Order: sequence, then structure tokens, then C-alpha cells
Amino acid sequence: MAMGQNMDQNLPEHASVVVIGGGIMGCSTLYHLAQMGVSDAVLLERNALTSGTTWHSAAQVRALRHSRNLTRMIQYSVDLYSRLEQETGQNVGWIQKGSLSIATTQDRLTHVKRQEALAHAYGIEATSISAGEAKERWPLMNADDVLGAVWSPDDGRVSPSDVCAALVKAAKGLGAKIFERTGVTGILTENGCIKGVETTQGTIMCDAIALCTGLWSRDAGALAGAEVPALACEHFYLLTKPIEGIVGNTPTLSDHDSHLYIRDDSGGLLVGCFEPMGKPIKPGVLDETFEFGLLPEDWDHFEPMMELALNRLPALETAEVKMLLNGPESFTPDGTFMLGETAETKGLFLGCGMNSVGLASGGGAGMNLAHAIVHGHTAYDLTEADAKRFAPVFNTIDHLMARAPEILGTHYEIAFPGKQLSTARGLRALPLDADYKAAGAHMGQFYGWERPLYFGKTEEPTLRFDKPDWFENVAAEVKAAHEEAAIFDASPFGKIDVQGPDAEAFLLQTCAGFMARAPGAVIYSAVLNDRGTFESDITAQRIAKDHYRLFVGTNAIKRDLSWFTRAADGYDVTLSDVTEDYAVLGLMGPEAARIARELGGDLDEIGYFKHSEATLAGVAVRAARLSYVGEAGWEVTCKAADAPALYAAMTKAGAKPAGLFAQSSMRIEKGFCAMGHELDSDVTPVQTGLDFATRKKGGFTGADALAEQRAAGVSSHVISLVLDDVDAVPLGHEPIYLEGEIIGQTSSCAFGYRIGKPVALAHVSEAVKNGARVQIDIARQMFDATVTLGPLFDPDGTRMKA
Repeated sequence: MAMGQNMDQNLPEHASVVVIGGGIMGCSTLYHLAQMGVSDAVLLERNALTSGTTWHSAAQVRALRHSRNLTRMIQYSVDLYSRLEQETGQNVGWIQKGSLSIATTQDRLTHVKRQEALAHAYGIEATSISAGEAKERWPLMNADDVLGAVWSPDDGRVSPSDVCAALVKAAKGLGAKIFERTGVTGILTENGCIKGVETTQGTIMCDAIALCTGLWSRDAGALAGAEVPALACEHFYLLTKPIEGIVGNTPTLSDHDSHLYIRDDSGGLLVGCFEPMGKPIKPGVLDETFEFGLLPEDWDHFEPMMELALNRLPALETAEVKMLLNGPESFTPDGTFMLGETAETKGLFLGCGMNSVGLASGGGAGMNLAHAIVHGHTAYDLTEADAKRFAPVFNTIDHLMARAPEILGTHYEIAFPGKQLSTARGLRALPLDADYKAAGAHMGQFYGWERPLYFGKTEEPTLRFDKPDWFENVAAEVKAAHEEAAIFDASPFGKIDVQGPDAEAFLLQTCAGFMARAPGAVIYSAVLNDRGTFESDITAQRIAKDHYRLFVGTNAIKRDLSWFTRAADGYDVTLSDVTEDYAVLGLMGPEAARIARELGGDLDEIGYFKHSEATLAGVAVRAARLSYVGEAGWEVTCKAADAPALYAAMTKAGAKPAGLFAQSSMRIEKGFCAMGHELDSDVTPVQTGLDFATRKKGGFTGADALAEQRAAGVSSHVISLVLDDVDAVPLGHEPIYLEGEIIGQTSSCAFGYRIGKPVALAHVSEAVKNGARVQIDIARQMFDATVTLGPLFDPDGTRMKA
């Protein structure tokens, strides 16, 4: 028997769920599985509990995140950690002394005030205070350059090992079993499904695995054939011996302009940093013997941070250093963790890549992971953390070694609109990449693709919270689409071909829309789960009786293909990802028809929401008449290799390229909802004004839930807003006030160039009258706005049907 293993038993032959990894994520997931009735759950830890990253965590618990549900998740952690103490008698070391975020630049002040506004929307206490009051709360701080601060009294910190001990104690009490010194050597799969786990102590058969393996998750996932793009970086914090002036516990001091977080620790100071560019750790450096391990001190790397710390805390000059702790932490390509079932392997669930918020997130993330395993979905929408969101191209070591250190540095960055990452770029090029670069495209990265955001500026924009540098560029692109003709590139949208004798029957079951329309039809449809909430929304072209082409979001191809593939069991259909075979150019605007005629294609014959084959400029195309921007035109699909010739002919005839920013502005003016903004797995078509596009007779996944909502009189809570002040710059997530009470938040925002004012789509929690006057809180400044129920621009759609 290996020491440390539960001495009274051997490994069971079978467990419903095996949790791999005994850090905060594994312990929390095990506890919640047991709470949800999985009484035979087992946790395997190859070394000892908390021995990877958890044990050296600074364990800050700050509730506020950029979205409602990530914030909810951490609020759950806070509640759980205080509850565990009563439940188990095990102290978790919860110290609630609040957090203080200081700003030393005007942009940071705007950033923290935006966060303060957000906190109010999420029911978190947060207050703006002066530099003087900040100094009173943190007397050791040099406040000479501080412009202002935000105080959050409910934040705190915990003791990592004590939290894990409490979770484990509670889980054992509910029947769960824990085996330390039990390394996983293999994962058994059959037809892409989890069957069991091979360990150094024997084999356990199981139905599902929760992979909570932290630093080793990429390799662990590979054992089961799954992509887990996460990489470890070095993460530093300085510990000093006791110093004068530290009495008892202090709030956490966030000096993000200096990349620092600061608090007391055993009478001394703990000074941690998220420096602008971290140090990646090559795979293989941290092997299975790395247990409660640290990496070498690197004073050269820490020195620039140390200088900033000395400026903020003069007392550090004379403090005695205990150690410069260098502990590994894993990061993902976008800075958010991975949670949920993998696309590649059914029954393999990820809870890893915690990006330094493992302890804060652990309680709520473990609950959501257990919920996903037991119920098939998270407790609320966590699409931003979906395990299926990364393009496979991100899983290469070269890309991770470049990107992970930059992600470490973004941890404390100012959330400017239009911010793009600079590493691991140029991974996937559109068919028209060279043409766009020639037209001065400024690119953004989406699912690995480089997509034009706007055109005509070659230098890097200065990022700002007020009127953006690209304002006039986007104005010109909208004007072209509105008065002449513009080309919008939809090539990176995912394309899934559904073929076979059961194609119609399969799509009638999986889609809520009118999928039985005749070949030649274009069909918009929601894709729902059993709860009637959105998994996706698609546009389908029915090409033949046995052939449909589904167009899905750029970021959603892996997730949606996996959803449809798993639903296809028992149907005679084949699904293929044809995304890269085709280019799609949206030719939009009043001149679009003339241009099509000049290129030899009379597309006028195609009815609205219909498609047909045609030839344009000698290129075979399929033209579909629909519009995401509210102007007349066609989405033209051609072979990827033919796109340059088609684009050259269109631009020669007078069409101008337009980017994603112009498209978003026009979409919002048209009141068109988008996945991840207005639509997600928390809302239904009934709640978002899209019930008109669902079949009232039912017969599709989610139909019963919709019928219940209709019967209960549920109505749409998505509204349009126009702000009075032409200079206001709403960005999304801003709280909306009606008569002094928060009634909702913005979900998509832009300047509406055809309206001449800033515009937004928003979710409200109660019915609001058309024409109602509301206030929008942008960085604690109130801006008046008017509510419109329905689209702001061309409400009856005459322009796009013209």
C-alpha cells in the first residue's frame, strides 16, 4: 500500500465519476458531486492534496469579474467558504478585510469606476473614495500619485490548505473517497467515450472524469485524446519578515498600474505581481516529482516590479526579505479558465487553466463542473469558460509558449475597447488576407482567424475610453453600405454540411425554426437545449432535399459541431465541417444590385430569405438574400480559392470593404441579437423576442419549455436604447437605471452612424414602456437614454427587402 492512500481500502473497481487532481478545483468538484448525490465519487491525487499550485496561492477572493455569471460564481465561493466552517468545524482562514483598488492614471480611474458601476449591477458593495481616504485605509502606502480609488469591503482571502481540508472532510462525510499517492498513467476510452482510468494502484472503470490537473492538464487531456490548451508560467510574490506598522490584517491593495497586489502576511508584507510579460515554463520541466515545489528566485526578472513596489511602499526599503516565491500557475490563450465537457471525448470534463483565480473561483467553478457532470449543463451560462471554445491551432506548444506569458500580463490590464493581444497572431488567414492588408485593414483575432475590424489606418490605434481612433473609418464604411455598396467578410463563420436521407428529420428535432422549407430557402433558427435556452443560433441554407448548410458563429464551430454530432445518434446523416472550403462575402447596400448585374449575375430574381446558384465575374457562387446590417444585399458563397477574383471584380465595380466594427454598429441599430451578447444558455427565444422564428407545434428539443413560458405570459426583455449625448461611449455591461433603480444592463453597444447617436441593446428584468426615459451608468456618470421596443433603424425592414 502506498503511504497516504486511504489505508482502509483499495481502489474501487468502478466509480460513477473520477476526479483527477487534488487541488482546489478537484476538492471542490468532489465535494459538490457528493452534495449532488454522486455518493461513489473518487478523487485521485498522484502526490498529496494541494501539492501543485493550490498550496502557494495568495488566495485573494475578489468577487467582481467582468460578467454577471463569473461574479456570481465567486460570490458562491465566498458563501461556501464561510459555510464550510460551520458545516465541518474546519477553519478555512477566511479573512474579510476588503480590497482597495487605486488608480494613478486617468484611464485606470475610468476602469475602476466602470468596475464600481458593474459592482452595483451585481449587488456588490463598492464605493469611490479619494486618495486621502485610500491613504487612511493603507497608511504604509505612498499616495502622492494616486488620483482616486474604489473600496470593496466584502472581499477577503482564505487559507488554501484549510479550504481544501474542509472540502475533503465534508466530501468524505458524504461517502466520497480520496486516494493520494495514486498517479494516473492512462485514460481508457471507447468510441470517443470515457470508460476508465489506469493508475499506479490499479484500474477504475468510470462513466465520467473531472480533469482538475492544473499545471499538467494539457498532458492529462492528451491521454484521452482531448485538446487542453493551457501552459504554466512562473508567478512571483515577495514575502518580508515582520515590519513596523503592520498590525493585524489589512485590506488587499491593488496597484494595477504598477502590476502589483499587496497585503500583510504574518506581520510582514506580501507583494505579488502580474508583470507585462511573464516567463513561460517549457512542458516537461514540471514532472510528476514536482510536489510542493517552487522554482528558483529570479531577482533580475522581478527587479522592475520591485522598483514599482518600493515607490508604492517606502517601508520596503528597510524590510528584511524572507523569500521571493516563484510558483508555477497555468494560463490559457484568452485568460479565462476551461470548464465543461470536451468536444473530442464524451465524459471528459475539464476544470483547469485557472489563470491565477483558482482559489477565488474554485468553490463556484467546482459547483458548476459537478452540475455539468450530473445535469449535463452548468448551473448558469458559462460560455466564456466553455472547454470547446479554442481553435485547435492554439494547442501547439509554440503558440502557448508565446501567448501564456502575455496572458499573465493582461491580468491587470485596463479593459480598453478594441484591445487585441499581440502574441500568437497570424495563425489563420482569410482567403482575402492579402487584399485586406493592401486596403489598410486593422485586424482582430477570432478563433485564430485574423478578421478586419476596420480599414484605412495602418498605424496602431491609441486605445481609449472616449471617442475611439477608428471612429471616422467606421463611419465611412457604414456610409458606403448605407449609400453605395460595402463588402462584409463572413468567411470565418463556421459552416456545417448536413447530408443524408434523415437531414430534414434530424434538423426538425435539433432546431426550433422552420427547417422543412423547400430547397432554395434560407432559414434562421434557434438551437435549444431541453430547458428551451440557447445553445446556438444558426442560418441554414437548404441546398437539396437531403442537404443543408448551417452557418454558425466564428467562435462556435467546435462547440456547435460537437452538439449536433452528439444529437445525430440514430439518424442517417453525415455532418462535415466545410468552414475552410468556402469564402462568404456579404455584398450590401443600394448599389449591390447594380454591381451584381455588372458582374453578369441577375440576383434580383432571388426572393428575400432565398438562395440560388449564379455566376459573378466568371465565378460560380451561391447567393443568399438576407442582411445582418439592415441594407439590401446578398451573402455570396464561393470556393475559397475563387474569393480574390470575386473581391477584385466587386471592388472594381465600386464596392468598398467594411470591417467588424461597422457590422456590429449596424446590427445593433437593427436590433439583431447575437450569441454571447443578447443570447446565451440562460435565456429562451420567448425572452429575447425571437419566438416568431420557432415552430409553435413543437416537435423540437426545448419546445415544452417554450410552451410553458408562453403559457405563463413571459415576454421579451431585450430593448433598444438611444443615448441623448452624442459623445457618450457605452461599451457593454453598463447598468441601466429607471427612476433610481437598476433594471438591467447593456449587452451590445456602438455608435449608431445611421441614427447619429450612441446606441445599445440591453436586457431588462422588467417590462419597460416604449419611449421610457432611463439612465445609463458609464463609469459612474449618468447618461440619459430613450427605450425603443424593436429596431432603431428601418423598423419594418423595407430597406433590406427592397
